[in-house]
Amino acid sequence: MSDPLPPRDGGPAGPAGGLSGRRGGCGRLEPGGGALTAAVALTVATGSMDAIAFLALGEVFTSVMTANLSLLGMSAGTRDPALAGHAAVAVGGYVLGSLVSGRIVRGPDKRRLARRALGVEVLALGVLWALWAAADGHLDGGWRQGLLALAAVAMGGQSALVRAVAPPGVSTTYFTGMLTSLLADLVATGRVRGFSVALLSALVAGAIGGGVLLTLAPWAAPGLPTGLVAAVWLGSLVGRARRERRAGGVARQR
Repeated sequence: MSDPLPPRDGGPAGPAGGLSGRRGGCGRLEPGGGALTAAVALTVATGSMDAIAFLALGEVFTSVMTANLSLLGMSAGTRDPALAGHAAVAVGGYVLGSLVSGRIVRGPDKRRLARRALGVEVLALGVLWALWAAADGHLDGGWRQGLLALAAVAMGGQSALVRAVAPPGVSTTYFTGMLTSLLADLVATGRVRGFSVALLSALVAGAIGGGVLLTLAPWAAPGLPTGLVAAVWLGSLVGRARRERRAGGVARQR
């Protein structure tokens, strides 16, 4: 897999490198190559994590903060303290993850910093999976709240790092705007951007995967998002090593 974490614009890869490497049929910048593969993998992870959270961690989401804020308001209107607690934890975790990841990716070397932020997300999901296994399926009380918080931190972190490196309109965690743009393009030009279809399909596929695992092998459910994000992170490390070897070879030839 090629490095999926290039700079958003400017920087060593140039203004149109990596995630902003080509223009789609509607003339907008969109990911290409390994970056698209990485974006699809991260989106599948998002869909699976949202399914796991909704079905097993309190009927809230880890990436859809619009829905969670609505649920928080509904809980106040219906005097449902349990729903209020879950929604508040999800929103708080997402905010924390976004702030931490946004702080990490501040700086000129977006590629290196985004890789570091992705590593933090892998760590959060790995701890979540370990605690999930330790709970042995008994996800009540503090266990549920803690796991929900970790999941939301991971998704908030992913949102911030992708926003830092991807072109405008590309996300792996929130899709209302992307769906709206897809429909607007369809009406205006009769065409749709392939990467939008790919990411929206990946979100649904991830939710299906998370739901199936919760039904058939509950202990393994968090392994899907954890494994996918870890694969993207490792792919970025391999891409860096390859670039360094090529750079070294060119330097020796000179």
